[in-house]
Amino acid sequence: MRGYLILLLNLIVYGIRAQSDFRITRPEYFEIYHNMAIIEMHRSGVPASITLAQGALESADGNSSLAREANNHFGIKCHEDWSGKRTFQDDDARNECFRRYGSVEDSFKDHSDYLRAKTRYSFLFDLDKGDYKGWAKGLKKAGYATNPAYAESLIRIIEEFGLHKYDGIEIEDIAEHKKPGHPGKIGSLRETGEINRVKFIRAGTGDTYESLAAELGKLNWELPQFNDASLIDPIDPGQIVYIQPKRNRARAGQNFYKVKSGETMQIVSRQFAVKLDRLYDMNRMKPGSQPEPGTVLNLRNTIKSSRVPDQGSPEKISGGDEEDVIRVDLNLE
Repeated sequence: MRGYLILLLNLIVYGIRAQSDFRITRPEYFEIYHNMAIIEMHRSGVPASITLAQGALESADGNSSLAREANNHFGIKCHEDWSGKRTFQDDDARNECFRRYGSVEDSFKDHSDYLRAKTRYSFLFDLDKGDYKGWAKGLKKAGYATNPAYAESLIRIIEEFGLHKYDGIEIEDIAEHKKPGHPGKIGSLRETGEINRVKFIRAGTGDTYESLAAELGKLNWELPQFNDASLIDPIDPGQIVYIQPKRNRARAGQNFYKVKSGETMQIVSRQFAVKLDRLYDMNRMKPGSQPEPGTVLNLRNTIKSSRVPDQGSPEKISGGDEEDVIRVDLNLE
């Protein structure tokens, strides 16, 4: 019993720590995505301040499940004209259809295109791009959100964080800022850790896979491949970034893991340094599907069942001694 209580306490402590590691603060959100918003402003005419404020508000600063799992930062639903990938979440009604994107950049681009394509927003493009108050009130008037205080929320965010400064930046002026990272800080000076005999570093604010590759002397494709990501995927400040290939299974003794609320296969893959495709294979899960909370994932061996579920994973704990079922090394760092 004492061992079970210690394990439970460790799980709770680690869960809290893991959540804090992967959450983006609002200032960090604007630092990560402001160049993307400026580029979209010059391409589409949507003020960068509006794009950033909407993205932060709609995605909980990039931390919502819709943003993390579907790269949807603006809460845009499928609608009849959407032919791309989909995801389903409860919103105004149960199990509503939302657009799923391959990258955050795709989400930002589709947000701009969505506003330009819908006639009810056309009057907004007659406003000056610096008129963020007019845009905020116009979005509410046109029905972008049901919250009666939506315009005031956008204006408050823009003014609190000075986002209107981005509305006056020309496209050529962002060249310098498109090279995030830490000038003069070479890879050997970065603090490294090791999980499952795979070395990793912690990302800093503004790091990208491209900037880290240049800093560490890696080819552009290496870090994204090591982390089951694409070159343009954003990296959260504090996130683990592997600088070596992950392994095909977890280390000895880490046989199973019980999924907690909000965790995805990508998060579990990152926690145990196991390749994402192998994690899906071992659990006979459809690539892209996600486990339900309470699901027990195999980390070292392929399950015997031949069933391939459409969603979720093959096994959930239902009674028994959890201390015998969950064998997790919590000292990941």
